Amino acid sequence: MKPDFARRLKSESENLSNVGVSVVIRTLNEARHLASLLQAIAEQDTEGLEVEVVLVDSGSTDGTLAIAERFGCHIQHIGREEFSFGRSLNIGCAAARGDILVFTSGHCVPADTRWLRHLCQPILEGKAQYSYGRQVGGPTSFFSETRIFGKYFPERSAVPQEGFYCNNANAALAHGSWVKYRFDEGLTGLEDMALAKRLVADGGRVAYVAEACVLHHHDETWPQVRRRFEREAIALQQIMPQVHVNLLDVLRYVVSSVWLDWRAAAKSGDMRSSAWHIVRYRWNQYIGVFMGNHEHRRLSHAQKDRYFFPD
Repeated sequence: MKPDFARRLKSESENLSNVGVSVVIRTLNEARHLASLLQAIAEQDTEGLEVEVVLVDSGSTDGTLAIAERFGCHIQHIGREEFSFGRSLNIGCAAARGDILVFTSGHCVPADTRWLRHLCQPILEGKAQYSYGRQVGGPTSFFSETRIFGKYFPERSAVPQEGFYCNNANAALAHGSWVKYRFDEGLTGLEDMALAKRLVADGGRVAYVAEACVLHHHDETWPQVRRRFEREAIALQQIMPQVHVNLLDVLRYVVSSVWLDWRAAAKSGDMRSSAWHIVRYRWNQYIGVFMGNHEHRRLSHAQKDRYFFPD
């Protein structure tokens, strides 16, 4: 660990061979896209950054581990009974040797060979301690999800940005900031925003880097879509307890988002193939948000399995 690494960078062209980057990837049966991700990491134009890949696997049975071994990843394991999103990342970060910790999902693939350099640049320059990049949908993404990506990951960068929004599907964090804050292991999701909120409250900064783009391949069933939004809403209760969603809100959000998505789909020529999927996606999104926002009970073992484990 080299905590003063940012001070050693006099200019962008300086030799970066003494700066380490650890790419931490959480996996559970990610064989479909993992090879593409790891190949893209291997092909990055790092300008001398020392790069390692730490993979934290939670019980894959589909060839994920064989792919990781073929690419020389440092593999860590976490059992289903102890899994949470934050704990999985903390295990990976503890095993990492880099000055900068880069996080990406096993189903995200960098869009070009400058992804890693762009993502780390705000941290290297001392402009932020946490950065996150753009996400765009893959060829199998639901139309409504691509609209969500467009909302939260626009084409223009903000270095640094206002607020503490962040997303670990494509992000980088200074190692020292992880040591100080660590990821909350009790949350059912949004561990990135929880850490960023504490960092910003202490005077730290988060940067959004549009040039650091990944293709995010979500191949989810409708119940998986609903559960994803549900567990994130449960976590959001702890991060932003002032947020409340009632049934009238759900109805209003579904109607307005479906209408706007239909208009966008009509303009892009995707209406015929996407119209019904738009309705189903937005319904599962907002009913999941409502259910998660109203989950106040202590979670049972079965519920923890349902919410924590990325099925």
